[in-house]
Amino acid sequence: QVQLVESGGGLVQPGGSLRLSCAASGNRVNVGAMGWYRQAAGKQRELVATIPRVGSTNYSDSVKGRFTISRDNTKNTWFLQMNNLKPEDTAVYVCKATILLRDYWGQGTQVTVSS
Repeated sequence: QVQLVESGGGLVQPGGSLRLSCAASGNRVNVGAMGWYRQAAGKQRELVATIPRVGSTNYSDSVKGRFTISRDNTKNTWFLQMNNLKPEDTAVYVCKATILLRDYWGQGTQVTVSS
């Protein structure tokens, strides 16, 4: 079975930065697309950023220019560098991986942006 574990969330002031990481573990893991989603209180889950195995990255308009997604295929790990954080970025951030056409989700890590 595949397990995804996020880390790096926390409380940060507006304008601050955080870096989230997600690691996939399991037997014979070969991660295709990797991504980050978020769900704010009372709202639906929304896409933040994705990075395919081959191809270009994709970002929500709300985070373009502030967030950067990257991946380390040798470690089956991916990251979300979040700069210039805003209160509206407050949400539970969840990582996702696509492996053999199946989506796997992490448990989420809380990001709170508040003064």
